[in-house]
Amino acid sequence: MTSDFEGIMEKFENSPSQQAVIRLLLERGFSVNDDGRVVSGGIGIPNTGIAREIDVDRRVVDATTNAILADEELRRIFQNISAIPSLKDLAPVLDLTVLTVYVDDADAPGIVAEVTGLLADAGISIRQTISEDPEFTDEPSLTVITDEALPGDLINQVRALPFVRKIELE
Repeated sequence: MTSDFEGIMEKFENSPSQQAVIRLLLERGFSVNDDGRVVSGGIGIPNTGIAREIDVDRRVVDATTNAILADEELRRIFQNISAIPSLKDLAPVLDLTVLTVYVDDADAPGIVAEVTGLLADAGISIRQTISEDPEFTDEPSLTVITDEALPGDLINQVRALPFVRKIELE
């Protein structure tokens, strides 16, 4: 079964351009409808726009969506993807605090629980957490968005966690 990122990419191992299309669809949460159109919810995303974004020919996008529809596993995966809006870029406008934690081993269990547990123990309410998949990015991170500023001692506690490589505060 092709349920992980590596398995999906293997299906396109002979075409780095199609792999780029797959990576973009997964990163952006774009799905493929029954007509082979790339969509976000019910809104169509032009194949030319996708091609331009990743610097491939539009026909590569067409071939990739056709391959997705022709493969039952890929069809099931790519027809069920959805995007989740991030508050990170809105944080300055909404006066939110953004804590981004970079770790040594993003596959280690308990990272989200440890960091969010420290915030909960400090009485800080969390608006959103975003945990990046280590298979999609070279530098996976955990982003925690809160309504209030984080006290210095809490920041030091997060920084002192054994798995933390670095933190950023916005």
